[in-house]
Amino acid sequence: MNHQPDFSVRGQVALVTGAARGIGRECALTLAVAGADIAIGLKNKNKDKGLEAEIKALGRRVLPLQLDVRSLGEIQAAADLIMEEFGRIDILVNNAGIAPGNLAEKVTEADYDDTVNVNLKGTFFVSQAIGRQMIKQRSGKIINLGSQAGFIALPAESVYCMTKAAISHLTKCLAIEWGPYNINVNAVAPTFINTPGTEKWLQIEEFRNEVLSNIILGRIGNPSDVAAAVLYLASPASQLITGTTLLIDGGWTAK
Repeated sequence: MNHQPDFSVRGQVALVTGAARGIGRECALTLAVAGADIAIGLKNKNKDKGLEAEIKALGRRVLPLQLDVRSLGEIQAAADLIMEEFGRIDILVNNAGIAPGNLAEKVTEADYDDTVNVNLKGTFFVSQAIGRQMIKQRSGKIINLGSQAGFIALPAESVYCMTKAAISHLTKCLAIEWGPYNINVNAVAPTFINTPGTEKWLQIEEFRNEVLSNIILGRIGNPSDVAAAVLYLASPASQLITGTTLLIDGGWTAK
């Protein structure tokens, strides 16, 4: 009997939300390289065709989807289109998220609602729509994008931190409910990663030095660091792992 771990996702179908750039884009490409066909969830599917072309160049099927995770209508329409195009869904990467910084005393209701609607409500209802299909299949892998901010407090990020802490607990709840259907639900929790969203902050020398002072391994993360962990959790190699959040923080929270 072969007991070697299998990291291939060949022949599987994956949906990555918030796939236009940064971590989401890297996850989509990494899963495609590992053999999966990809549905890419985009807030505006007509804005950028570059990712679609890259996935096609890898010899994979790709389905661009209009998917603003704040809209339950778009979520259900996307789930239906995936089933029409591919007939199944094996992997979900809930990557869509926002992190608008603001001091707690200055947060408005609109600020609060927007962050919660994207980060938490969106993750829940995309998981629900795709989870229903996985239950029918009696198999699937769901990977949620949390953050080290769900484990530590960051100044001027109270609402963001709250949503990412909730993602870790939601991950446990879905893992418990859907485990009997052979569905694994896990999360990854990155530190600061070099992405278009963090670029302006990491270019500030004082801020960058402060971040680096907290990362034991001494470097800012890259999207590939996160995508590698997502691939592991999406692959057969992680079959006995569910309900956990894997920290990708260079040792920050170990202090």
